[in-house]
Amino acid sequence: MTPHPTTPPPLENGLTRIGVAIDIPEPWGEQLTQRRAAAGDPQAAYTPAHVTLLGPTEVATEALPRIEKHLAAVAAAQQPFTIHLRGTGTFRPITEVVFVTLAAGISECELLAEAIVSSGDIHRGSRFPYHPHVTIAQDVPAEALDAAFDDLAGFSAKFGVPAFTLFSHGGEGPWRRRRDYPLGRT
Repeated sequence: MTPHPTTPPPLENGLTRIGVAIDIPEPWGEQLTQRRAAAGDPQAAYTPAHVTLLGPTEVATEALPRIEKHLAAVAAAQQPFTIHLRGTGTFRPITEVVFVTLAAGISECELLAEAIVSSGDIHRGSRFPYHPHVTIAQDVPAEALDAAFDDLAGFSAKFGVPAFTLFSHGGEGPWRRRRDYPLGRT
């Protein structure tokens, strides 16, 4: 695990906003982030392409050492795996989101996401069931959603997943890497 010294300050009331994700490696990560920006999605400037394992969640700042220990145990219990991204999908009409779908690696992401929220320090309520994906357009005009859906319908990328990353956010600017967690290491 590599600590990252650029951790933002805690939020008010002793809370820190965290997220856990799998980075999309190059050249695909930049391609998908640029496509998100082209759709007019302002989050592209702050959030590189990724598969979310734990969405933005506020936790007690004093609990971060326990959470980090928990994430290390979760990572150690999961062997590296392969993700195959292929084609596009959408959550419309429920939410205005277009994404690149996972053709392989779904169950591994589901297991990781479930294990991550098993910590007593992480209380994440979600309106929707977990569905691993890579967002490429969100809350933009319908025409931009349609264009992103069509533009990446033939997209395909296959890559190994050696780790996941804990990110933190201080309320402004980009998410910052806090720590990487290599998979399958004790």
